[in-house]
Amino acid sequence: MQNENPVNLDANVGVNPVANPTMAGAVVQPATGVVPAGEVMTQPGSPVVNEQVMDNSTAVPTTSSIAAAAAAAATPTAVPSSVRIEVLLEECIKKSASDLHIQVGLPPVLRISGALQPIPNTPILTEDMVEKLIFSTLDSMQRETLAKDKEFDYSFAFGEIARFRVNAFNEKGHLAAAFRLIPTKMPTIEELGMPQVISGFADYPRGLVLVTGPTGSGKSTTLAAIINKINSEKSVHILTIEDPIEFTHKSKRSLVAQREVHYDTYSFSRALKSALREDPDVVLLGEMRDLETISAAITIAETGHLVFATLHTNSAAQSVDRMIDVFPAEQQPQIRSQLAGILMAVCSQRLIPAIGGGRVVAAEIMIANSAVRSIIREGKTHQLDTTIQTGANEGMQTMDRTLAKLVQQGTVTYDDARDYAVDMREFERLVKGI
Repeated sequence: MQNENPVNLDANVGVNPVANPTMAGAVVQPATGVVPAGEVMTQPGSPVVNEQVMDNSTAVPTTSSIAAAAAAAATPTAVPSSVRIEVLLEECIKKSASDLHIQVGLPPVLRISGALQPIPNTPILTEDMVEKLIFSTLDSMQRETLAKDKEFDYSFAFGEIARFRVNAFNEKGHLAAAFRLIPTKMPTIEELGMPQVISGFADYPRGLVLVTGPTGSGKSTTLAAIINKINSEKSVHILTIEDPIEFTHKSKRSLVAQREVHYDTYSFSRALKSALREDPDVVLLGEMRDLETISAAITIAETGHLVFATLHTNSAAQSVDRMIDVFPAEQQPQIRSQLAGILMAVCSQRLIPAIGGGRVVAAEIMIANSAVRSIIREGKTHQLDTTIQTGANEGMQTMDRTLAKLVQQGTVTYDDARDYAVDMREFERLVKGI
Protein backbone atom coordinates (compact mmCIF):
# COMPACT_ATOMS: atom_id res chain seq x y z
CA MET A 1 0.00 0.00 0.00
CA GLN A 2 1.12 3.52 -0.66
CA ASN A 3 2.37 5.62 2.21
CA GLU A 4 -0.27 8.00 3.52
CA ASN A 5 0.04 10.74 6.10
CA PRO A 6 -2.21 10.07 9.09
CA VAL A 7 -4.95 12.52 9.88
CA ASN A 8 -3.75 14.61 12.82
CA LEU A 9 -6.74 16.06 14.56
CA ASP A 10 -4.57 18.48 16.50
CA ALA A 11 -2.73 19.92 13.53
CA ASN A 12 -4.02 22.78 11.44
CA VAL A 13 -7.40 22.66 13.09
CA GLY A 14 -9.07 25.74 14.47
CA VAL A 15 -12.28 27.64 14.51
CA ASN A 16 -11.20 30.80 12.78
CA PRO A 17 -13.15 31.40 9.59
CA VAL A 18 -11.17 31.51 6.37
CA ALA A 19 -11.34 34.34 3.92
CA ASN A 20 -14.24 34.62 1.57
CA PRO A 21 -13.88 32.18 -1.32
CA THR A 22 -12.70 33.58 -4.63
CA MET A 23 -15.50 31.67 -6.28
CA ALA A 24 -18.23 33.54 -4.48
CA GLY A 25 -21.43 33.12 -6.35
CA ALA A 26 -20.63 29.61 -7.54
CA VAL A 27 -23.68 27.43 -7.70
CA VAL A 28 -23.91 23.89 -6.37
CA GLN A 29 -26.11 21.96 -8.74
CA PRO A 30 -27.46 18.59 -7.60
CA ALA A 31 -28.45 16.09 -10.23
CA THR A 32 -32.02 17.34 -10.33
CA GLY A 33 -31.90 20.72 -8.63
CA VAL A 34 -29.97 23.95 -8.19
CA VAL A 35 -28.77 25.25 -4.84
CA PRO A 36 -27.15 28.67 -4.45
CA ALA A 37 -23.84 28.46 -2.67
CA GLY A 38 -24.14 28.29 1.08
CA GLU A 39 -27.87 27.62 1.08
CA VAL A 40 -29.66 24.48 2.19
CA MET A 41 -32.57 23.06 0.27
CA THR A 42 -35.44 22.57 2.68
CA GLN A 43 -38.59 20.63 2.07
CA PRO A 44 -41.86 20.64 3.98
CA GLY A 45 -41.39 18.61 7.12
CA SER A 46 -37.58 18.64 6.92
CA PRO A 47 -35.81 18.88 10.29
CA VAL A 48 -34.30 22.20 11.27
CA VAL A 49 -30.54 22.00 11.08
CA ASN A 50 -28.81 23.84 13.92
CA GLU A 51 -26.01 26.00 12.59
CA GLN A 52 -24.03 26.16 15.82
CA VAL A 53 -23.77 23.60 18.60
CA MET A 54 -23.17 24.79 22.13
CA ASP A 55 -21.45 22.63 24.69
CA ASN A 56 -22.25 23.72 28.24
CA SER A 57 -21.39 20.42 29.85
CA THR A 58 -18.73 22.02 32.07
CA ALA A 59 -20.37 25.42 32.55
CA VAL A 60 -22.11 26.48 35.77
CA PRO A 61 -25.78 27.06 34.92
CA THR A 62 -26.71 30.64 35.74
CA THR A 63 -29.77 32.65 34.86
CA SER A 64 -27.85 34.60 32.26
CA SER A 65 -26.27 31.49 30.70
CA ILE A 66 -29.64 29.74 30.50
CA ALA A 67 -31.15 32.80 28.86
CA ALA A 68 -28.27 32.99 26.43
CA ALA A 69 -28.66 29.33 25.57
CA ALA A 70 -32.39 29.77 25.04
CA ALA A 71 -31.80 32.74 22.80
CA ALA A 72 -29.22 30.81 20.80
CA ALA A 73 -31.60 27.90 20.36
CA ALA A 74 -34.36 30.20 19.22
CA THR A 75 -32.11 32.11 16.82
CA PRO A 76 -29.35 29.91 15.41
CA THR A 77 -26.19 31.71 14.49
CA ALA A 78 -24.36 31.21 11.22
CA VAL A 79 -22.16 28.24 10.57
CA PRO A 80 -18.49 29.25 10.52
CA SER A 81 -17.62 30.31 6.98
CA SER A 82 -14.77 27.79 6.99
CA VAL A 83 -17.22 24.89 6.84
CA ARG A 84 -19.61 26.16 4.20
CA ILE A 85 -19.77 23.65 1.36
CA GLU A 86 -18.58 26.05 -1.33
CA VAL A 87 -15.49 26.87 0.72
CA LEU A 88 -14.59 23.19 1.15
CA LEU A 89 -15.16 22.40 -2.52
CA GLU A 90 -13.12 25.41 -3.57
CA GLU A 91 -10.28 24.22 -1.32
CA CYS A 92 -10.50 20.77 -2.91
CA ILE A 93 -10.17 22.32 -6.38
CA LYS A 94 -7.44 24.78 -5.37
CA LYS A 95 -5.29 22.05 -3.80
CA SER A 96 -5.89 19.65 -6.75
CA ALA A 97 -7.20 17.09 -4.28
CA SER A 98 -8.81 13.94 -5.59
CA ASP A 99 -11.28 13.60 -2.70
CA LEU A 100 -12.96 15.51 0.12
CA HIS A 101 -14.10 13.57 3.20
CA ILE A 102 -16.75 14.85 5.61
CA GLN A 103 -17.31 12.95 8.84
CA VAL A 104 -18.61 13.71 12.34
CA GLY A 105 -15.82 14.17 14.88
CA LEU A 106 -13.14 15.11 12.34
CA PRO A 107 -12.25 18.24 10.42
CA PRO A 108 -12.87 18.16 6.66
CA VAL A 109 -10.12 16.04 5.10
CA LEU A 110 -8.61 16.15 1.58
CA ARG A 111 -6.74 13.43 -0.28
CA ILE A 112 -3.83 15.11 -2.04
CA SER A 113 -1.47 12.97 -4.13
CA GLY A 114 -2.77 9.93 -2.29
CA ALA A 115 -2.21 11.32 1.23
CA LEU A 116 -4.94 12.45 3.65
CA GLN A 117 -4.63 15.99 5.00
CA PRO A 118 -7.09 17.98 7.15
CA ILE A 119 -8.09 21.36 5.73
CA PRO A 120 -6.37 24.08 7.77
CA ASN A 121 -8.45 26.46 9.89
CA THR A 122 -11.55 24.30 9.90
CA PRO A 123 -13.26 23.03 13.05
CA ILE A 124 -14.12 19.53 14.13
CA LEU A 125 -17.42 18.76 12.42
CA THR A 126 -20.54 18.18 14.48
CA GLU A 127 -23.51 16.10 13.40
CA ASP A 128 -25.48 19.22 12.52
CA MET A 129 -22.60 20.62 10.47
CA VAL A 130 -22.22 17.40 8.48
CA GLU A 131 -25.95 17.17 7.79
CA LYS A 132 -26.06 20.77 6.61
CA LEU A 133 -23.07 20.26 4.30
CA ILE A 134 -24.46 17.10 2.72
CA PHE A 135 -28.07 18.29 2.50
CA SER A 136 -26.93 21.39 0.63
CA THR A 137 -25.97 19.14 -2.30
CA LEU A 138 -29.13 16.98 -2.31
CA ASP A 139 -32.62 17.50 -3.66
CA SER A 140 -35.71 16.11 -1.92
CA MET A 141 -35.77 12.84 -3.85
CA GLN A 142 -32.11 12.22 -3.14
CA ARG A 143 -32.67 12.87 0.57
CA GLU A 144 -35.48 10.33 0.62
CA THR A 145 -33.30 7.75 -1.11
CA LEU A 146 -30.45 8.36 1.34
CA ALA A 147 -32.79 8.05 4.32
CA LYS A 148 -34.25 4.80 2.96
CA ASP A 149 -31.10 3.09 1.71
CA LYS A 150 -28.62 4.53 4.26
CA GLU A 151 -26.23 5.32 1.38
CA PHE A 152 -26.49 7.04 -1.95
CA ASP A 153 -24.27 7.76 -4.99
CA TYR A 154 -24.86 10.96 -6.92
CA SER A 155 -23.09 13.69 -8.84
CA PHE A 156 -23.48 17.44 -9.04
CA ALA A 157 -21.92 20.48 -10.66
CA PHE A 158 -20.19 23.18 -8.63
CA GLY A 159 -21.38 25.95 -10.90
CA GLU A 160 -19.38 25.68 -14.11
CA ILE A 161 -16.17 25.23 -12.17
CA ALA A 162 -16.12 21.50 -11.46
CA ARG A 163 -18.18 18.34 -11.05
CA PHE A 164 -18.14 15.99 -8.09
CA ARG A 165 -19.12 12.36 -7.64
CA VAL A 166 -20.42 11.83 -4.13
CA ASN A 167 -21.14 8.85 -1.93
CA ALA A 168 -23.22 9.83 1.10
CA PHE A 169 -23.49 7.13 3.75
CA ASN A 170 -24.16 6.44 7.41
CA GLU A 171 -21.29 5.86 9.82
CA LYS A 172 -21.92 5.00 13.47
CA GLY A 173 -25.40 6.41 13.13
CA HIS A 174 -24.22 9.68 11.59
CA LEU A 175 -24.15 10.94 8.04
CA ALA A 176 -20.81 11.11 6.23
CA ALA A 177 -19.75 11.66 2.64
CA ALA A 178 -16.85 11.27 0.24
CA PHE A 179 -16.64 13.79 -2.62
CA ARG A 180 -14.60 12.76 -5.68
CA LEU A 181 -13.43 15.68 -7.87
CA ILE A 182 -14.09 15.09 -11.57
CA PRO A 183 -11.90 17.17 -13.88
CA THR A 184 -13.88 19.53 -16.10
CA LYS A 185 -11.39 19.22 -18.94
CA MET A 186 -11.81 16.00 -20.87
CA PRO A 187 -8.41 14.30 -20.77
CA THR A 188 -6.67 12.71 -23.71
CA ILE A 189 -4.97 9.35 -23.52
CA GLU A 190 -1.62 11.08 -24.10
CA GLU A 191 -2.24 13.56 -21.26
CA LEU A 192 -2.95 10.68 -18.91
CA GLY A 193 0.43 9.18 -19.71
CA MET A 194 -1.16 5.93 -20.87
CA PRO A 195 0.60 3.63 -23.35
CA GLN A 196 -0.24 4.31 -26.99
CA VAL A 197 -1.86 0.89 -27.32
CA ILE A 198 -4.77 2.25 -25.23
CA SER A 199 -5.67 4.55 -28.13
CA GLY A 200 -6.25 1.44 -30.22
CA PHE A 201 -9.11 0.41 -27.92
CA ALA A 202 -11.22 3.14 -29.53
CA ASP A 203 -10.74 1.54 -32.96
CA TYR A 204 -12.14 -1.88 -32.15
CA PRO A 205 -15.24 -2.51 -34.26
CA ARG A 206 -16.88 -4.75 -31.63
CA GLY A 207 -16.19 -6.83 -28.55
CA LEU A 208 -15.59 -6.25 -24.82
CA VAL A 209 -12.89 -4.02 -23.33
CA LEU A 210 -12.32 -4.01 -19.56
CA VAL A 211 -10.66 -1.29 -17.48
CA THR A 212 -10.04 -2.60 -13.98
CA GLY A 213 -8.52 -1.58 -10.67
CA PRO A 214 -9.47 -0.62 -7.12
CA THR A 215 -11.55 2.43 -6.26
CA GLY A 216 -9.68 5.64 -7.02
CA SER A 217 -7.34 4.11 -9.60
CA GLY A 218 -8.50 6.32 -12.48
CA LYS A 219 -10.72 3.82 -14.33
CA SER A 220 -13.44 6.36 -15.12
CA THR A 221 -10.89 8.87 -16.37
CA THR A 222 -9.30 6.35 -18.72
CA LEU A 223 -12.68 5.37 -20.13
CA ALA A 224 -13.66 9.03 -20.52
CA ALA A 225 -10.53 9.60 -22.61
CA ILE A 226 -11.34 6.61 -24.84
CA ILE A 227 -14.98 7.69 -25.28
CA ASN A 228 -13.84 11.23 -26.06
CA LYS A 229 -11.54 9.90 -28.79
CA ILE A 230 -14.39 7.93 -30.37
CA ASN A 231 -16.70 10.95 -30.04
CA SER A 232 -14.15 13.17 -31.79
CA GLU A 233 -13.26 10.81 -34.63
CA LYS A 234 -16.22 8.57 -35.48
CA SER A 235 -19.85 9.00 -36.46
CA VAL A 236 -21.43 6.46 -34.11
CA HIS A 237 -24.08 6.29 -31.37
CA ILE A 238 -22.48 6.08 -27.92
CA LEU A 239 -24.67 4.99 -25.01
CA THR A 240 -23.34 5.24 -21.45
CA ILE A 241 -24.96 3.73 -18.35
CA GLU A 242 -23.43 5.13 -15.17
CA ASP A 243 -24.04 5.42 -11.43
CA PRO A 244 -23.60 8.34 -11.24
CA ILE A 245 -22.64 10.18 -14.43
CA GLU A 246 -19.13 11.55 -13.96
CA PHE A 247 -17.68 13.05 -17.13
CA THR A 248 -20.29 14.69 -19.33
CA HIS A 249 -19.78 14.21 -23.06
CA LYS A 250 -21.16 16.68 -25.58
CA SER A 251 -21.95 15.10 -28.92
CA LYS A 252 -19.25 15.92 -31.49
CA ARG A 253 -18.97 13.61 -34.49
CA SER A 254 -20.83 10.97 -32.49
CA LEU A 255 -24.28 11.03 -30.92
CA VAL A 256 -23.81 10.57 -27.16
CA ALA A 257 -26.61 9.53 -24.79
CA GLN A 258 -25.79 9.26 -21.08
CA ARG A 259 -28.16 7.48 -18.68
CA GLU A 260 -27.83 7.70 -14.92
CA VAL A 261 -29.04 4.90 -12.64
CA HIS A 262 -31.84 6.05 -10.30
CA TYR A 263 -32.76 8.98 -12.57
CA ASP A 264 -32.87 7.74 -16.13
CA THR A 265 -33.19 4.03 -15.34
CA TYR A 266 -33.88 1.89 -12.30
CA SER A 267 -30.77 -0.32 -12.56
CA PHE A 268 -27.78 -1.29 -14.69
CA SER A 269 -29.39 -4.57 -15.68
CA ARG A 270 -32.66 -2.91 -16.70
CA ALA A 271 -30.84 -0.30 -18.79
CA LEU A 272 -28.78 -3.00 -20.48
CA LYS A 273 -31.88 -4.99 -21.38
CA SER A 274 -33.26 -2.03 -23.30
CA ALA A 275 -29.90 -0.94 -24.72
CA LEU A 276 -30.20 -3.00 -27.89
CA ARG A 277 -33.49 -1.26 -28.71
CA GLU A 278 -31.74 2.14 -28.57
CA ASP A 279 -29.56 1.52 -31.65
CA PRO A 280 -26.11 1.95 -30.01
CA ASP A 281 -22.78 1.26 -31.65
CA VAL A 282 -20.74 1.72 -28.48
CA VAL A 283 -21.94 0.98 -24.93
CA LEU A 284 -20.14 2.16 -21.79
CA LEU A 285 -21.14 0.29 -18.64
CA GLY A 286 -20.00 2.09 -15.52
CA GLU A 287 -19.57 -1.09 -13.50
CA MET A 288 -20.31 -4.78 -13.91
CA ARG A 289 -21.61 -5.59 -10.44
CA ASP A 290 -23.38 -8.92 -10.66
CA LEU A 291 -24.34 -11.89 -12.80
CA GLU A 292 -27.19 -10.05 -14.49
CA THR A 293 -25.09 -7.09 -15.66
CA ILE A 294 -22.16 -9.29 -16.71
CA SER A 295 -24.49 -11.56 -18.68
CA ALA A 296 -26.13 -8.58 -20.41
CA ALA A 297 -22.73 -7.05 -21.27
CA ILE A 298 -21.60 -10.33 -22.84
CA THR A 299 -24.82 -10.52 -24.87
CA ILE A 300 -24.44 -6.95 -26.17
CA ALA A 301 -20.82 -7.59 -27.18
CA GLU A 302 -21.82 -10.83 -28.88
CA THR A 303 -24.38 -9.01 -31.02
CA GLY A 304 -21.68 -6.93 -32.69
CA HIS A 305 -21.40 -3.89 -30.40
CA LEU A 306 -18.31 -2.42 -28.76
CA VAL A 307 -18.70 -2.56 -24.97
CA PHE A 308 -16.50 -0.83 -22.39
CA ALA A 309 -16.90 -1.77 -18.73
CA THR A 310 -15.11 -1.60 -15.38
CA LEU A 311 -14.40 -4.20 -12.71
CA HIS A 312 -12.90 -3.86 -9.23
CA THR A 313 -10.17 -6.41 -9.90
CA ASN A 314 -6.39 -6.21 -9.69
CA SER A 315 -5.20 -8.01 -12.82
CA ALA A 316 -6.29 -9.30 -16.21
CA ALA A 317 -6.37 -12.89 -14.97
CA GLN A 318 -8.44 -11.93 -11.94
CA SER A 319 -10.86 -10.02 -14.18
CA VAL A 320 -11.48 -13.06 -16.38
CA ASP A 321 -11.97 -15.28 -13.33
CA ARG A 322 -14.37 -12.81 -11.72
CA MET A 323 -16.61 -12.70 -14.79
CA ILE A 324 -16.72 -16.48 -15.05
CA ASP A 325 -17.05 -17.27 -11.35
CA VAL A 326 -20.29 -15.31 -10.89
CA PHE A 327 -22.09 -17.89 -13.02
CA PRO A 328 -23.24 -21.31 -11.75
CA ALA A 329 -20.69 -24.08 -12.31
CA GLU A 330 -22.78 -25.75 -15.03
CA GLN A 331 -22.79 -22.51 -17.09
CA GLN A 332 -19.10 -21.67 -16.74
CA PRO A 333 -17.79 -23.69 -19.73
CA GLN A 334 -20.24 -21.84 -21.98
CA ILE A 335 -19.29 -18.47 -20.47
CA ARG A 336 -15.58 -19.20 -20.96
CA SER A 337 -16.26 -19.91 -24.62
CA GLN A 338 -18.34 -16.74 -25.04
CA LEU A 339 -15.78 -14.59 -23.24
CA ALA A 340 -12.94 -16.02 -25.30
CA GLY A 341 -14.81 -14.96 -28.42
CA ILE A 342 -15.66 -11.36 -27.43
CA LEU A 343 -12.87 -10.15 -25.12
CA MET A 344 -10.62 -7.64 -26.88
CA ALA A 345 -8.40 -6.20 -24.15
CA VAL A 346 -7.98 -5.65 -20.41
CA CYS A 347 -6.25 -2.66 -18.82
CA SER A 348 -5.63 -3.03 -15.08
CA GLN A 349 -4.30 0.19 -13.58
CA ARG A 350 -3.09 1.89 -10.40
CA LEU A 351 -2.21 5.45 -9.45
CA ILE A 352 1.30 5.70 -7.95
CA PRO A 353 2.63 8.75 -6.02
CA ALA A 354 5.02 10.59 -8.32
CA ILE A 355 8.32 12.14 -7.30
CA GLY A 356 7.69 15.85 -6.99
CA GLY A 357 3.97 15.50 -6.33
CA GLY A 358 0.89 14.21 -8.05
CA ARG A 359 0.31 10.62 -9.18
CA VAL A 360 1.16 8.65 -12.30
CA VAL A 361 -0.67 5.74 -13.94
CA ALA A 362 0.85 2.26 -13.91
CA ALA A 363 -0.99 -0.25 -16.07
CA GLU A 364 -1.01 -3.93 -16.90
CA ILE A 365 -2.29 -4.43 -20.44
CA MET A 366 -3.51 -7.66 -22.01
CA ILE A 367 -4.53 -7.87 -25.66
CA ALA A 368 -6.73 -10.84 -26.54
CA ASN A 369 -4.65 -12.64 -29.18
CA SER A 370 -5.16 -16.27 -30.18
CA ALA A 371 -3.07 -17.52 -27.24
CA VAL A 372 -5.11 -15.51 -24.72
CA ARG A 373 -8.40 -16.70 -26.23
CA SER A 374 -7.25 -20.32 -26.07
CA ILE A 375 -6.23 -19.96 -22.41
CA ILE A 376 -9.60 -18.45 -21.47
CA ARG A 377 -11.52 -21.11 -23.39
CA GLU A 378 -9.58 -23.92 -21.67
CA GLY A 379 -9.90 -22.42 -18.19
CA LYS A 380 -6.13 -21.97 -17.70
CA THR A 381 -6.16 -18.33 -16.61
CA HIS A 382 -3.09 -18.91 -14.39
CA GLN A 383 -1.11 -18.91 -17.67
CA LEU A 384 -2.24 -15.42 -18.69
CA ASP A 385 0.60 -13.68 -16.83
CA THR A 386 3.19 -15.58 -18.86
CA THR A 387 1.39 -14.74 -22.10
CA ILE A 388 1.34 -11.05 -21.18
CA GLN A 389 5.10 -11.18 -20.46
CA THR A 390 5.81 -12.56 -23.92
CA GLY A 391 3.40 -10.26 -25.76
CA ALA A 392 5.35 -7.01 -25.59
CA ASN A 393 5.48 -6.77 -29.40
CA GLU A 394 1.66 -6.60 -29.41
CA GLY A 395 1.54 -3.82 -26.81
CA MET A 396 1.13 -6.04 -23.77
CA GLN A 397 2.90 -5.23 -20.52
CA THR A 398 2.88 -6.59 -16.98
CA MET A 399 2.36 -4.40 -13.93
CA ASP A 400 5.85 -5.27 -12.64
CA ARG A 401 7.52 -4.22 -15.90
CA THR A 402 5.57 -0.95 -15.90
CA LEU A 403 6.56 -0.22 -12.29
CA ALA A 404 10.22 -1.04 -12.97
CA LYS A 405 10.22 1.31 -15.96
CA LEU A 406 8.76 4.15 -13.86
CA VAL A 407 11.50 3.64 -11.25
CA GLN A 408 14.24 3.60 -13.90
CA GLN A 409 12.86 6.81 -15.43
CA GLY A 410 12.95 8.53 -12.04
CA THR A 411 9.18 9.06 -12.10
CA VAL A 412 8.38 7.15 -8.87
CA THR A 413 10.45 5.94 -5.95
CA TYR A 414 11.52 2.35 -5.59
CA ASP A 415 9.64 2.03 -2.29
CA ASP A 416 6.36 3.34 -3.71
CA ALA A 417 6.60 1.11 -6.78
CA ARG A 418 7.42 -1.92 -4.66
CA ASP A 419 4.15 -1.48 -2.74
CA TYR A 420 2.25 -2.19 -5.98
CA ALA A 421 4.47 -4.99 -7.33
CA VAL A 422 2.76 -8.30 -8.15
CA ASP A 423 5.88 -10.53 -8.06
CA MET A 424 8.58 -8.96 -5.86
CA ARG A 425 11.43 -11.05 -7.27
CA GLU A 426 10.41 -10.28 -10.86
CA PHE A 427 10.04 -6.58 -10.01
CA GLU A 428 13.51 -6.38 -8.47
CA ARG A 429 15.01 -8.25 -11.42
CA LEU A 430 13.44 -5.80 -13.87
CA VAL A 431 14.54 -2.75 -11.86
CA LYS A 432 18.13 -4.01 -11.92
CA GLY A 433 17.87 -4.67 -15.65
CA ILE A 434 18.84 -8.32 -15.32
